[in-house]
Amino acid sequence: MAPSSSSDWRRRVVAPEVAMRRIEPGMNIFLGTGTAEPRTLVKHLMASKAYNLQDLTLIQLVSFGDAISLEALQSHKYRLKTFFSGWVASEAINAGYVDLIPSRFSTIAQLFRSGQIPIDVAFIQITPPNESGYCSLGVGVDVARRAMDQAALVVGEVNAEVPFTYGDTFVPVEQFDLLVQSTDPPIYFERWPVDEVFDRVASVVASVIEDGSCLSYSIGPLFEALPKYLARKRDLGIHTPSFTDALMELVQSGAVSNRRKGLFRGRSLTGFALGSPKLMRWLDHNPLVEFQSIDRVFNAMDIGRNDRFVVLIPARRVDLTGRAAMSLGKGNVTTGPGQLVDFFNGAEISRGGYSILALPSRNRKGEPNVRLSVEDLPNLMNQPESMDIVATEYGTAHLRGRTLRERAQALIEIAHPEDRPALVKAAKDAHILFQDQVFVADGAHFYPQEVATQATFKNGLTVRFRAIKPSDEEQMRRLFYRFSNEAIYYRYFAPIKTMRHTEMQEYVNVNYRNVLSIVGLVGETGQELIIAEGRYVKHEDAPYADVAFVVDEAYQGRGIATFLYRLLVQHALQRGLTGFTADVLASNKSMLKVFQKGEHQIQTRLQDGAYALTIRFDQASEHGD
Repeated sequence: MAPSSSSDWRRRVVAPEVAMRRIEPGMNIFLGTGTAEPRTLVKHLMASKAYNLQDLTLIQLVSFGDAISLEALQSHKYRLKTFFSGWVASEAINAGYVDLIPSRFSTIAQLFRSGQIPIDVAFIQITPPNESGYCSLGVGVDVARRAMDQAALVVGEVNAEVPFTYGDTFVPVEQFDLLVQSTDPPIYFERWPVDEVFDRVASVVASVIEDGSCLSYSIGPLFEALPKYLARKRDLGIHTPSFTDALMELVQSGAVSNRRKGLFRGRSLTGFALGSPKLMRWLDHNPLVEFQSIDRVFNAMDIGRNDRFVVLIPARRVDLTGRAAMSLGKGNVTTGPGQLVDFFNGAEISRGGYSILALPSRNRKGEPNVRLSVEDLPNLMNQPESMDIVATEYGTAHLRGRTLRERAQALIEIAHPEDRPALVKAAKDAHILFQDQVFVADGAHFYPQEVATQATFKNGLTVRFRAIKPSDEEQMRRLFYRFSNEAIYYRYFAPIKTMRHTEMQEYVNVNYRNVLSIVGLVGETGQELIIAEGRYVKHEDAPYADVAFVVDEAYQGRGIATFLYRLLVQHALQRGLTGFTADVLASNKSMLKVFQKGEHQIQTRLQDGAYALTIRFDQASEHGD
């Protein structure tokens, strides 16, 4: 892919066996990662029976490739040290043939630089040099430069199929002691299949990602499914460990501009690429993608310079406190606890940043992924304080700033409906939930996701609307205590002074069939405030429902109540209701005006200082707009 007008470098090319003869027993050999693995050199190293190739230590950031086999490691000629258990290493670590170095990725470069992890030989995959004599490190910068700085012998494997990439990738061909011509294509990675459940999870995740957000990305079905749901976003940014085919599609959709990033503005930042030949061709001489070393990509301060940074984490299990068990084996690239810490810290530093943990509510065996505890599971991310949002196909649980009880309620709401009764019981037994906690079984099955929408009102105020949830109890109590005495009297027809847990939990637990309650929220994702609520309660003996709604007095006069009323009418019609009834105090002029502005005719009857209203959906209002 990289042009070259001079053949000088070709005269320096030697056979792989020449490089092998320069190696001595006991040496530490650095190998590139993933698609940057120098396959020809590694294969010759593995296959050689030369006496000098004994007691060697291979050091690789992540082990993906097929050249380093478990069989070769069992020969005791080589021992692999890695910082992350990838395809090969996961099995070999468990068998005792591979040494895992637990480390945050942001600190690995310093381990090399300081000599704490000595490097004697570096095998690096490169492109042919360009007309100026510069090679590109291609699709795997990781810690290659640091390894080259420390190594006494640097061998470049020249591969014409490697894309010439931009960033911290340029190396003068003279810096290589030996050059070997690659006879193997780069390692390519097939795309992950996406099933219906992961597609729904991706849809939910995309719903809480706002325009202008900066994203981290990885591999797996969640990330394969995301681009089509993020395609309508605007001005997204990318700061990610790995670049994939799915991420290429997201950039091609027009959703990614990188204009709002605080670092490497206008370019997607990454450390290495994993994907298909199509991705490699797209990356070739592509100025939109910036490759940097992992100490830059994983630097929490650099990550935090991007506003609204969102770290997306695919998980295997989550418990009711927010602890998570991460994925194991293939597909868990950069999703181990040590690798995620820097991105969590970056999201916390970022203005408006947050984390999203995503997983299906059940695994493929039908077992629950939302559990009372995950402390007995491997690869545990024991940082519940860093978990902001958890998403399943049933919605999102916002955890930031919530008590353990509120977290448990929110997480139970997004568990599989059939798993929720057992979770409620377990949480009560563990004294996480109150013993009198109400649980409406129908609510678990009939939560109306389709209610969710948003609208913009006067002065540019954006309000998101959704059906009420049991975990809204504390927010609804706060809303009640913000009301004036007059507002409380207008809503409840009584001078209520307190709204205790026992009363409010009855109010927020609804079955969604006979009762529909819609709340309006303002504020940043994960820090939203309920400022409005409207509901209808179906009559037992007629296809009518009693309707009532209220808006925080600080947000009145913007049309929120009118919108909420029309939203309730819309969903009542969809559920087969033919009208509403309402009781409104005669002095509540603003509420009467909301009904009068509606599209349906109102019949009124004044009795004891209150209007009894009947609104028939089959009769249009002469005053409706």
